[in-house]
Order: sequence, then structure tokens, then C-alpha cells
Amino acid sequence: MDYIRFGATGLKTSRLCMGTMGIGSSAWKGWVLDADRSVPILKAALDAGITFYDMADWYSTGVNEEVVAGTLTKLTHRDNLVLATKAFYPMSADANDQGLSRKHLLRSIDRSLQRMGTDYVDLYIVHAFDPDTPIEETMCALNDIVRSGKARYIGASTMYAWQFAKMNAIAEKNGWTRFVNMQCQYSLLYREEEREMMPYCQSEGIAVTTFSPLARGYLVGGGSAARKEFDPYLDFFGDEIDREIAARVVNLAKERGLSPSQVAQAWVLATGNSTVPIFGADHPDQVRDAIAALSISFSAEERAYLEEPYRPRDMINDYNPVRRPRALGPATAATVPAAPKA
Repeated sequence: MDYIRFGATGLKTSRLCMGTMGIGSSAWKGWVLDADRSVPILKAALDAGITFYDMADWYSTGVNEEVVAGTLTKLTHRDNLVLATKAFYPMSADANDQGLSRKHLLRSIDRSLQRMGTDYVDLYIVHAFDPDTPIEETMCALNDIVRSGKARYIGASTMYAWQFAKMNAIAEKNGWTRFVNMQCQYSLLYREEEREMMPYCQSEGIAVTTFSPLARGYLVGGGSAARKEFDPYLDFFGDEIDREIAARVVNLAKERGLSPSQVAQAWVLATGNSTVPIFGADHPDQVRDAIAALSISFSAEERAYLEEPYRPRDMINDYNPVRRPRALGPATAATVPAAPKA
């Protein structure tokens, strides 16, 4: 496992980050793994040299943080780990138990640390943009969390580039801690962040962590039955162009003797747009698949084959309802050309 500098910071992380939304409690969502099935996966990741783990208080309503951090800190020393967690989504029916207000953020970091059994997180991420809270209030609260020692760095996720840039500008204006990380969705089926977010982050030295390289499982068969039942965002994928891209992933995987998941994850790595790709796993073998993707390279012809059908599509965020994308071309899986020969 290689270890890289996290953007313009001095922090070093593993080349891959393990996303853990699928770890915690099946009572929260049917496709989530309970603790007994999660421990072997976490151990496989740690044994492979992965030090970076992404959590959120909202995942399994807190159980995610308990299981992931509790397991990892039993297997290795806390300082060997880079632990990230997030806050924003409702944790109860309490009107103040959500969003990015000072009240909610200060309460959330304390509860997360208690669940994780640690006195700090390496990266504290706002899970989305909050239009109901002044940006100054949010950034001041995050600055105080860093100054208190409860978080080493801060990041953000799932918002428009102009919102992210404005939040950082307000922090800089006031001498507060700036975001060092943007976490965004990125795959062969969703490349909209290439337009503004990724160039902005590159120009500012901000580390980009990308999630859902398999497009919520669509690129490897459309997702499990449980995922389809409990993940409405899967409905975003599935038109003719998506089917063609997925078929090309399968064709290239067969030509190269790889799995479709390895091809999809290797493409994210090959773009150079993701500082640290985030992967998920519901079996130790999937950890090994993600690591194998690190050593896969593509020819220019193979990359063009995977990328050619893509078209602009709606953004995925909290301001857009989930809906089927508009098909802008006649492509169908039946007319997919063969993969180029290796």
C-alpha cells in the first residue's frame, strides 16, 4: 500500500480510503452489515495497509461509528489510523438535531467522539450544504472544533462548487480553518464534478475523496436486491447510455481477465482526479478487488472506449429530486462495440 500527502496538508493517508456506510446495523437499511459480518472486512482492509476510514454519524444512526472505530482501535493503535466522520443529516426528530448550526455541530462532534471511543477525529466533514444556517456560523463553529483539538482537519461533501468556494472564502476572510477536503460522487456514470469542483480543488490544493466508483453497484450488475429496495439514488441510473457504459465495463473486464469492479475502480484511479478514492465492501474479497485496481492501467484506446458514451447529466445533491436521467442518444447495450484488444 502506498501512502500519499493529503492535498496541501502534511497529513499522509493510504492511497485508498474505505467507505463504511454499509457497516453498522441492518435495522437501519437492509443492505447494511451488522457487526459480526463487518469485523472480517475491517480486518482485511487493515491487514492490507489501509489506514483511512470514512464514517458518518447518520450511518446506522451512530452504530456505524461504534462498530468501525471500536473494531479498528482494538486491532491497532489509534494514532496509526486516519478516521473521518460527518455531520448534517437528522439524528432525531429534534428540530436542532440536524443541519450545520453551531448548536448541532458542537453537539454532534461530542457524540461522535463518545461513540468512537477517541478524543479526536482526523477529518470532520460537513455532509451537505445547509441553506438554513449562515455560513459564518458554520465556519466559526468548525474553526472552534479544530482549535479545541477535537478535529485535526475539516472537509465538506455533496454541494455545488460555488457553495464550497464561498464557505472557504468566508473562513479565509475571518482567519478561520479552511476546508482541506471535498468528498464527492465520481464514477464512469457520474462525472459532473469534473466541470467545476475538481478544477477548483486542484487549484487550491484541496484533497478530493471520491465515493461510489461502482455507481452504487450499477456498473457491476445494477446493485443487490437489498440495495435496490433501500437506496432510492439507484433510480438515478439506468437509461440507455448508462446501460451501454456498464456493458463496456463488462466487455473490457472480460478482455483483460479482470472483474467489472476492478475496471470501474481502476478508471477512477486512472483519471488522476481523485486524491484518495473511497471504496466500499460487503466481503473481504471486495477489499482485495479494490487493492488490485491500484495496479491496473489502461491504454488510451481503452480509456476512450469506457468514456466515449458519457453525456452531461443532472447533478446529484440535496437540491435535486432523484429522477431518471435524460437519455441524449440512441445507444443501447445491444450495439456496444467490442473492447479494444490489450
